[in-house]
Amino acid sequence: MKQYPPLGTTLVIIPTYNEAQNIESITGRLRKAVPEAHILVADDNSPDGTGDIVDRLVTADDHIHVLHRKGKEGLGAAYLAGFHWGLDNGYGVIVEHDADGSHQPEQLPSLLEALAQADMVKGSRWVKGGSVVNWPMSREILSKGGNLWTRLWLGIPLKDATGGFNAFRAETLRSLGLDDVASAGYCFQVDLAWRALKTGHTVVEVPIEFVEREFGDSKMNRSIVVEAMIRTALWGIDYRAGQVKRLVSRLTGKGKTAEISKNDA
Repeated sequence: MKQYPPLGTTLVIIPTYNEAQNIESITGRLRKAVPEAHILVADDNSPDGTGDIVDRLVTADDHIHVLHRKGKEGLGAAYLAGFHWGLDNGYGVIVEHDADGSHQPEQLPSLLEALAQADMVKGSRWVKGGSVVNWPMSREILSKGGNLWTRLWLGIPLKDATGGFNAFRAETLRSLGLDDVASAGYCFQVDLAWRALKTGHTVVEVPIEFVEREFGDSKMNRSIVVEAMIRTALWGIDYRAGQVKRLVSRLTGKGKTAEISKNDA
């Protein structure tokens, strides 16, 4: 069984765009739920004053930090900036966490507990014990259908690959080729999980209760869903083509011949 080193200090990244109604509450809950953790708010120059609120929080609490970004560039870009900031500053664990209350800070300890024996942990709505609150049936069908689509194309075992409540060991993130990640939204989360699994990392799902936001507007839209479906299908085509190529090589003996030639050399 793989032996994992101690986790180290946790950094929780919270991307924000117009989350003035939520940011103070969510950071307060996080500080209470996991007092030893640090928080990094990556704000995309929110016009509603979110950045100003965070500046005040930073002044009052040395566990809270802020990245003021130039403008709205998407969830994936905000997280990538946060990942690099966290890795550069020596954090041992980096967590993705929404600002709107849909991810409950009180459930973060269960993710960190699981990470003690894993490389990446996903808070999952669709494993046994997971649930969603205040979702219309249409959105539940969309989410479950998207995850089924992902499993079929990529052949991965995850029930909630699209979920965004995730915890990583720092060394896991360093191995994922973050500079090559260009996807956003649902697709960004699938991309990270897919990269982790392809590089041999242990990815564990922990049940969570996902609560629909009370204040503000959801950032989910049709273009993000379409992007996720197209990109996942393209990754799947490439993956399945590779499987077929390897199978043909074994059946024809070309793979074995190439291996023998390499050994002779």
